[in-house]
Amino acid sequence: MNQPLPAPAQPSFCPYCASPLSDKLLLSEERPRLVCESCGHIAYINPKIVCGVIPERRGRILLMRRALEPSRGRWTFPSGFMEIDESAEDCAAREAMEEVGVNIKLNGLVGIYSRPAPQGPGILVVVFRGRVVAGQPSPGREALEARWFPPSDVPWEELAYDTTHWALRDWLNQRKP
Repeated sequence: MNQPLPAPAQPSFCPYCASPLSDKLLLSEERPRLVCESCGHIAYINPKIVCGVIPERRGRILLMRRALEPSRGRWTFPSGFMEIDESAEDCAAREAMEEVGVNIKLNGLVGIYSRPAPQGPGILVVVFRGRVVAGQPSPGREALEARWFPPSDVPWEELAYDTTHWALRDWLNQRKP
C-alpha cells in the first residue's frame, strides 16, 4: 500500500553542548540510549505526534489528495504534526483549515494509532471525528484536491498511509448500529 520512508538519521551531537553522543546501556534502561559524552544528557528518540480529523457532513467524509511526498497523489484526511504550543484537538482543527479550508467541530475520537520506525522516531497518530461547521472545501498548499466521499466510495486502494486505512476502517465500524 505504501512505500517505506527512509529511516531518519539519529542525532550525532548533544543539543545542549554539541559534544558527541554515543550509545550506552544505562543501569535504569533496557536498551542502549544516546548519551552525551560531556554533559551526560540522554537524547531520547521519541515518536512524532500527528493529529488529524475525518471531516463529516451529511453522511459523507472529506478527503484530500496529497500534493507532497510522501504519498503524493494518494488520499487521506487532513492531518499533520502537532506543534509544541497546541493541543491535539487544536492541531486537528488547524490541519482541517490549512489543508481543506473548513472549520470543524470535533465530536469524538476515532482512535490512536502507532507505527514504530525501524530506526529513529516512529509516529503516533491521533484521529478525531469532526463535523464541518463552516467553509467550502478547497485544497490548501498540501492538497491537489479535496472531495466528499460517501462511506461506500472510500478509495481504499489509493489511500496514502496504513494509518489512514486503519482510522477510516475504525470510523466506518463506529458508524454501524
